[in-house]
Amino acid sequence: MTLLVFWFLNVKKWLCDFILVVEMGSKRQLNQMVVVLLLSFTEVLSCVLGEAGDSLSLGSQFGPDKILMEMENDSESANSLLIRTQRVDPLDDFKKYRGGYNITNKHYWSSTIFTGRIGYIIAALWFVGGITFSGFLLVTRICFRRKRKQNERASRSERDFLWPIILGLFFTFIVIVASGVIIGSSSKFHLQARSIKNIITRTAEEASTTIYNVTEAVAAMQNITELFGGRNGSDLLNSNVESLSIQASNIQAKAESSMHLVNKGINTLEVISIITVTLNMIVVLALLAARTVKLQNLSSLLIIVCWLSTFLLWAYFGLYFFLYEFSSDTCAALDEYQLNAENSTLSSILPCRERFSADTVLQDVGEEIHDTIDQVNEHILSLGSSFLSEIAYVCNPFSGAPDNYTYQPENCSSNTTKIGDIPQVLKRYACSNRDSETCNQREFISASDYHKVLIYTNLIQNILNVYPGMERLVNCQTVKEAFSEILSDHCKPWKKYARITWGALACLSTVMVVLVLVWTIEALYEYKSHFSDWSIKPHSSLAEASEIDADEMDPAKLKLEGEP
Repeated sequence: MTLLVFWFLNVKKWLCDFILVVEMGSKRQLNQMVVVLLLSFTEVLSCVLGEAGDSLSLGSQFGPDKILMEMENDSESANSLLIRTQRVDPLDDFKKYRGGYNITNKHYWSSTIFTGRIGYIIAALWFVGGITFSGFLLVTRICFRRKRKQNERASRSERDFLWPIILGLFFTFIVIVASGVIIGSSSKFHLQARSIKNIITRTAEEASTTIYNVTEAVAAMQNITELFGGRNGSDLLNSNVESLSIQASNIQAKAESSMHLVNKGINTLEVISIITVTLNMIVVLALLAARTVKLQNLSSLLIIVCWLSTFLLWAYFGLYFFLYEFSSDTCAALDEYQLNAENSTLSSILPCRERFSADTVLQDVGEEIHDTIDQVNEHILSLGSSFLSEIAYVCNPFSGAPDNYTYQPENCSSNTTKIGDIPQVLKRYACSNRDSETCNQREFISASDYHKVLIYTNLIQNILNVYPGMERLVNCQTVKEAFSEILSDHCKPWKKYARITWGALACLSTVMVVLVLVWTIEALYEYKSHFSDWSIKPHSSLAEASEIDADEMDPAKLKLEGEP
């Protein structure tokens, strides 16, 4: 940006020289005016190349090093956001984090992730409890296998079998409904996250493209100056232009790399969440069917799978609760930035705090160019020469004092000439015969001089074309528009679907705890009943066989059977 401003200030010098040349046009031929114009312009470009290196080095204040330095000097943010982000930080001995919204601070991330601790703790307790209970059952079956005692046969009524099925049906229905809500809301949550990611990527690409356009314009200025003999400061400018190009490439590369990781994380979380919830729903339905038809071994296996899926669901609940808190923090920070960019939390990580000084510089540049072009047009009018009277006024792309000399090229009237169109106007006065130094009548400009005018005016027009992008970048207008789009179109649904997702996950996880406990108790009761049947039936058969043998050996029955 500094290089561009310096270039415009030197263009102002060239325009002042152009005024003097135009005054000379009333006394000399037009070809002499063009020669003086080109010499003046070449001298100005040499001056620019001699000092632009230092100016470009100042432009590094908008690079990554400046951003990192600004991040170390965090400014005060609004009290509401500071209070909101005061959370327990497990990385700081569980003290409260008070650094505000700062995505570059690991303590912000640790304290925000820790907001989902309810889900993490319940998931851990559920997992440990499941391992402990499974170990207890395994030890019980191994150690007490040979100490089974004969028990009275446990009779089980149909009512005892019916109640678990009814409860299973009820909770399975809730599981299906909650699973559908989770799949739908999580998909929409990740869709909003992708949209926000795309906006950030587009903004980074726009900033990188603007910097590339500036470096291309400056490089063209350097090449033209070298072509026409001005090499003062060319090597220094070339090295700094390359440095700025590298920074632009780094911005784009870092944006692409970061957004690739974000996109990968979003897709991974979405796929894992949907797969887990879907498989859990299928297993619950299969478990209900297995318990209904009394497939004990399959039921035991499905109960274990449900136990593990419940552990994952509680962990996902904590994760999505953290994502909800993060999305709320982000939207609150964006809203704060829109209200007061200079006194917001985001101002510490965005290179926009020099925007007022940059605005002043750009306004001064606009004022100088505006006044100079007005003077040029006044002198063109005062010349009254026959050939110049056919030339339209030069378009002044900057507004006047009331509008702070803003760049408004659309306000140019149709009867004015843009700087880039000057070659078309002068073409009628250029020599058509390039091989001869003799020009036809009313052809006052040699072919070589016209070619130089063409190159220089195109160069100036390219600089003016870059000006709006640099103005947007310096004033952080690009960032503000991106934040405004996120706030207006994506923040509310983003937070909404995150809240619905963690709420549905909490409901599903709770129901799964109850359902797993119901089926576990039912399976244990079924196993106990089956064991009682197994332990009683063998003894009953032996007793019945003994009674039959004794009955057959009864002497009275044998005597009766022996009589004819």
